[in-house]
Amino acid sequence: MYKYDTYDQAMVDARVAEFRDQAQRRLEGKLTEDQFKPLRLQNGLYLQLHAYMLRVAVPYGTLSGAQMHMLGDIADKYDRGYGHFTTRQNIQYNWIKLEDAGDILADLATVEMHAIQTSGNCIRNISSDHYAGAAADELVDPRPYAELLRQWSSFHPEFLHLPRKFKIAVIASDTDRAAMRLHDIGIQIVQNAAGEIGAAFYVGGGMGRTPMIAPLIREFVPLDELVTYSEACLRVYNRYGRRDNKYKARIKILVHELGADEYKRQVEEEFALLRQQNIEPPLAELERIKAHFPDPEFKTGIATEADRSDPDFALWMDRNTHPHKQPGYVSLTISLKPVGGIPGDASADQIRLMAALAKEYSFDECRVTHAQNIVFAHVELGRLYELWQQLEAAGLGTPNLDRIDDIIACPGLDYCSLANARSIPVAQKISQRFAANGKGDELGQLKLKISGCINACGHHHAGHIGILGVDKKGTENYQLLLGGSEAEDCSLGKITGPGFSEDGIVDAVEKATDVYLAQREEGERFLDTYRRIGMEPFKEALYG
Repeated sequence: MYKYDTYDQAMVDARVAEFRDQAQRRLEGKLTEDQFKPLRLQNGLYLQLHAYMLRVAVPYGTLSGAQMHMLGDIADKYDRGYGHFTTRQNIQYNWIKLEDAGDILADLATVEMHAIQTSGNCIRNISSDHYAGAAADELVDPRPYAELLRQWSSFHPEFLHLPRKFKIAVIASDTDRAAMRLHDIGIQIVQNAAGEIGAAFYVGGGMGRTPMIAPLIREFVPLDELVTYSEACLRVYNRYGRRDNKYKARIKILVHELGADEYKRQVEEEFALLRQQNIEPPLAELERIKAHFPDPEFKTGIATEADRSDPDFALWMDRNTHPHKQPGYVSLTISLKPVGGIPGDASADQIRLMAALAKEYSFDECRVTHAQNIVFAHVELGRLYELWQQLEAAGLGTPNLDRIDDIIACPGLDYCSLANARSIPVAQKISQRFAANGKGDELGQLKLKISGCINACGHHHAGHIGILGVDKKGTENYQLLLGGSEAEDCSLGKITGPGFSEDGIVDAVEKATDVYLAQREEGERFLDTYRRIGMEPFKEALYG
């Protein structure tokens, strides 16, 4: 993984000192909240319903054991003993005191971490495939390209005050594990007919109030123009983005209103000008970054199968592991979704345990996924059982990857000042319902996502089943959506009809799954059956 050089460390340390002074002036009353707000947002500090929330950047989701351990220590020292892993592959703490914020950032800086550009109208944390560098189906490891773009975008003077927040994802596989086309810019590393490696650019995706799937803007950008083309895309947006209306300020609105062809024309025009300015870092810089992402020192001649005699372990292995490019290894997902738990939450002790286990079993590296779980990318099959035993003992062995109880959920009205409804209790009740009725085992792959408001931090538009919390005349109400997907078969869910109460939405989810179980054909996922039979059978079951 990438290691700071002296410039990186100096940059982060300077920001810590700067923010410590800003926070102190706010505490002394020398800055008003209106004056302080843009300063704290630039450092990932939000003022939520009950306290400050700090969001920490985890670039492309990759963490060392030492960094993970520090996250656990921060949870104990400054929060209430837990952290919440997010759909941006970050972690956030929900009970932060302003007087502690500078100390937290200083602690993070000791392990090459920060909270810069995790909020505000800037380029946010760049996300990627959580199996990067391990998956057999990827063309290359996409993380060096994500790191190059992270360095380009950090403190970029032209893009620190964009019309709205801006999100980029980078993948290198035809299998999309990062919701790439639901980003402001989605980049897929590809190979052209001549065998050259480059990038396909998808621009104008996003969820929120007006969900859109990003169209393909350019099929192939050479690697020595990756930054230049990215800058062209941003410049056109920065020039025309709607600063007068935050609901129409995202790049998806600009691409939609201009049309993809006209947006592309203007980007190509800007691209031609930028080429003359020679802003692209030399390919030697990309090679320098790539050197930080070598393959681990994999063993050869090791066991290529695990002992599956324990049925509980065998079930977990079948559900929570992913094939690896190296014989004798596997990638595994640690579920942060125990039955009745809060999706994405982990205690300080669990975080530190995962840090220790990553060092022992996965080359001192772990990944945060956009589905709010943790991945160990490189684990020997012969040691998988002993690792699982330790995870299971710590409440981290739930075998539910991509099942109905592997729920993505935002913090909702329990914490967020923007939310209209609670997400956490709904997720807990659904998890408990399907654990009790036993239907979860029958359902197979079914991705359920919950948002507590239209901002869609829980990605409800992209759920095979999505739930959106709304305010209906002062009462929490929940809309049900069907047919979404964040993967390579990207689609947006559609609302079934009138909303439901908190308990009613749990019943509605079960009714929708009953339609699937009655109507599915051999080998079909819930999403496949929905696409084949359409909405009407589900509406009939839900509304009569």
